[in-house]
Amino acid sequence: MSVATSPWQLVDDNTRTDTLHSAYGDRVLLKRRTGGYDGKGQHWLKQAEATTIPDDWRNEAIAEQAINFDEEVSLVGVRTQDGRCLFYPLTLNLHQDGILMASIAPLSRLAPLQAEAETMLSKVMNGLDYVGVMAMECFRVGEHLMVNELAPRVHNSGHWTQAGCHINQFELHLRALCNLPMHQPQVNFQCVMVNLIGVDKDDRWLSLPNAELFWYNKEVRVGRKVGHLNLSVHNKAMLNDSIKQLKSWMPQQYQAPLDWILAEFA
Repeated sequence: MSVATSPWQLVDDNTRTDTLHSAYGDRVLLKRRTGGYDGKGQHWLKQAEATTIPDDWRNEAIAEQAINFDEEVSLVGVRTQDGRCLFYPLTLNLHQDGILMASIAPLSRLAPLQAEAETMLSKVMNGLDYVGVMAMECFRVGEHLMVNELAPRVHNSGHWTQAGCHINQFELHLRALCNLPMHQPQVNFQCVMVNLIGVDKDDRWLSLPNAELFWYNKEVRVGRKVGHLNLSVHNKAMLNDSIKQLKSWMPQQYQAPLDWILAEFA
């Protein structure tokens, strides 16, 4: 099983920081092999800052070369018990401080990458004899994709399917596990997903005509995902109005992600 990834190696007792810089350049990312999410379990080795490998990361992490990518996309797919693989359209994602802030799907400009992405994720799921939904986060580098991370589960970047598809990722996962009839998910309309990170619930969000609010009833803490908004894109004017309204209600850390959405639909 071979798919394109950043060059990487295991970090063990003998791994030297200078050797990693010689192999991968002045920026090397350490990733813990378990327990990492939302930017947690990551440690940068930066030659200019003389950062070093933490002792308790040895034999617990990999080191990989930093990639200068064009943008981040993800593919959510499912593998059935009889080995069929089905996929949603590629999703465009924006991360901020290692946390997914917003997703857009589908996008016609990503369609040329769909077949490559499906081939890559099929290799992974078939190679693992996997059953259920899996998400593959990728860097787009020029006209091709490089796998960044895999999530063997339903995924944040697939939440848009709750509004945009006739079978959402949660139902798709359960159908695969329970060996229920499976169909190619049909996209009803384009969607934008906005993650709610460390913000209090605001009932004004419900006044947006194209919004669905999913609130997790978690304690609100800085950097914690506490819900998400799905905005259906019935037309650009409605979406633009909703995003501009959100900009007036939401804190500073949301201004850049919301502007990113507006720019994608300009």
